[in-house]
Amino acid sequence: MSKENPLFTKSYAFALKIVRLYQRISKENREYILSKQLLRSGTSIGANIAEANGAISTADFSAKISISYKESLEVKYWLLILKDSNYLKTEEADSLISDADELSRIMFSILKSTRIGK
Repeated sequence: MSKENPLFTKSYAFALKIVRLYQRISKENREYILSKQLLRSGTSIGANIAEANGAISTADFSAKISISYKESLEVKYWLLILKDSNYLKTEEADSLISDADELSRIMFSILKSTRIGK
């Protein structure tokens, strides 16, 4: 498995929350389209971080972190849609958005040091 680090650990925990949310929404609400989009973007963050841990160059590492960063922005969009369409309670959505924001900030900081402006 990929080398453990705080970003990997946080993104993995976030992915598990998203999987559980998807399972609940699809079972209780029979909502499959929006929740599937959330599932894809929410689990993609950690998957790309895992790939970044095995990068063969700084450019490769930066590209994977960049993809993860964009997925973290997308997941916030789907959470807002699910909240505003009443599939998610405000508190739950806001908590997950906060988690995604934390991941975004960490990845943006990494991108600034490895890619942006170079």
